[in-house]
Amino acid sequence: MLIRCGVEILTEQGFVSTGIDSVLKRVGVPKGSFYHYFDSKEAFGEAVMARYDAYFTKKLDRWLLVSDMPPLDRVVGFMRDATESMERFDFKRGCLIGNLCQEVTILPAGFRQKLTSILEGWEQRMAACLSLARSAGDISKEADCESLAAFFWIGWEGAVQRARITQSSAPLEIFRKEFMARLTE
Repeated sequence: MLIRCGVEILTEQGFVSTGIDSVLKRVGVPKGSFYHYFDSKEAFGEAVMARYDAYFTKKLDRWLLVSDMPPLDRVVGFMRDATESMERFDFKRGCLIGNLCQEVTILPAGFRQKLTSILEGWEQRMAACLSLARSAGDISKEADCESLAAFFWIGWEGAVQRARITQSSAPLEIFRKEFMARLTE
């Protein structure tokens, strides 16, 4: 319950601006109970990151590993699903990892490595899907799938931030069209 609430609040507000008291108030848990489970706000943040990564990795796998769908359709499916999710929450929630990356210079020191590791895991999943597209001849045989996957996440996270600012799916759609055009040129 605490971690789930933490995911909700941190995807909206970020880590630094979120006080433990607001999380506890939202779920009706006394402060003493919080410190029974977590030594600090930092430990809580790490648990929230781990939960979000597990959730998001499942979402990626649900799209990128669909064997009865062409690889590029999987990528598009993921982007459309993520766009619908942002619309469902009126663009108040973004990507927890992207939010934390925006705060990285003021986060606890250990967060930087955890964020890097999570993003690398997502990149590996995207690179594997793009490699399947390359093998199928859907993208150039010379395509650097690892570089394209890094490019995807750099651009996608930026589009997510911009969608939150504009409260519109337009940045996500622009990125989707341009990324897919780049793959097939």
